[in-house]
Amino acid sequence: MEHREVVVIGAGPAGAVAAALLKRQGHDVLMLERQQFPRFSIGESLLAHCLEFVEEAGMLPAVQAAGFQVKNGAAFACGDSYTFFDFRDKFTPGPGTTFQVQRAHFDKVLADDAARQGVEVRYLQEVTAAEFGGDGPLLEVCGADGQPYQVKSRFVLDASGYGRVLARLLNLERPSSMPPRKAIFTHIEDRIDDAGFDREKILITVHPEARGIWYWLIPFSNGRCSFGVVGGENLIGGPGEDQMATLRALADAAPNLKRILKNAVWDTPANTIGGYSASVERLHGPGYALLGNAAEFLDPVFSSGVTIALRSSKLAADALHRQLTGADVDWQTEFADPLMVGVETFRAYVQGWYTGEFQDVVFYEHAQPEIRRMISSILAGYAWDQNNPFVASPQRRLRMLSELCRGAEAPPMPA
Repeated sequence: MEHREVVVIGAGPAGAVAAALLKRQGHDVLMLERQQFPRFSIGESLLAHCLEFVEEAGMLPAVQAAGFQVKNGAAFACGDSYTFFDFRDKFTPGPGTTFQVQRAHFDKVLADDAARQGVEVRYLQEVTAAEFGGDGPLLEVCGADGQPYQVKSRFVLDASGYGRVLARLLNLERPSSMPPRKAIFTHIEDRIDDAGFDREKILITVHPEARGIWYWLIPFSNGRCSFGVVGGENLIGGPGEDQMATLRALADAAPNLKRILKNAVWDTPANTIGGYSASVERLHGPGYALLGNAAEFLDPVFSSGVTIALRSSKLAADALHRQLTGADVDWQTEFADPLMVGVETFRAYVQGWYTGEFQDVVFYEHAQPEIRRMISSILAGYAWDQNNPFVASPQRRLRMLSELCRGAEAPPMPA
């Protein structure tokens, strides 16, 4: 049996940042990753708020040196309508730019930097069982050589993403409040020569006939991009359907995408993911806490996944440091409740996107500049800033603003 102070399950962004934050405070950290890095992962468009946590973890120089595509905002298109939000023009203080990244490279940059800072990282390690008794957490692990071993620790952080290790092993999973949806996606050599296309922004396009179907186009710095479409579970037919043919037909259905991608080389097989929205009964328990997608994932539409993950890493690392150094920590009030402020903010706008309320706001042509700055802050990831009226009361404010936009009136400033 091996004895460690903290074990982090998963070496993705949430795990790497949490491990580095704890290591920088003098703690012994072992990070166990089931796969071998680099490995493919979807979710390539980061939000500006992410970089605050990357910087605090000491990883910003490595990320800046990696040559990723700079991102300064988000553009939206539907039919002949086009608008954009510049993250540098926002309500909340903080970084106004971020990056669009190929996650295989980005995640390895973070994991390698955690290792550089002294975190022990082990790949091809699968956690197969977990016990959380009175004498501390005990994990059963299958190593890269196929041999089992045990790790005893003082605390476990689960950052296993879609693997959701502790949620499965401890029966914590519960149905998500988000309706089931499906995505088809690929990476392409884009060869975009359209003068109106801005590589420093993600482009989100709404299907011209079905507002519940939308597309992402995320440019990278190497002339490639991530492209995908999201819709209901019937977006794709049976197992024999040609996914690439479906994806390209959907792309051609949106006139702006057909124009922008007219020279694209579709050189990577399409893939699908469905049923990705997830939730859990609780975010923490005696000896453990769940980070990022291992706990809650909403929807890819506003690229909130990595931001929520890194915010959870920061909150958990701060609480755990205090606990390990002798303080009494209330994980509900110091970790779960603060984290859910931003999760619920994003949830309100994701739900509003699919009902059409938020689309009305996004495409409204006469919004007051200060309101646009407040919305830009949320799209930039600052979903925890309760000085922003659209964070403090997201559902009510969004409903009010949508009604005003639909009535073609200039909406007043929120009180």
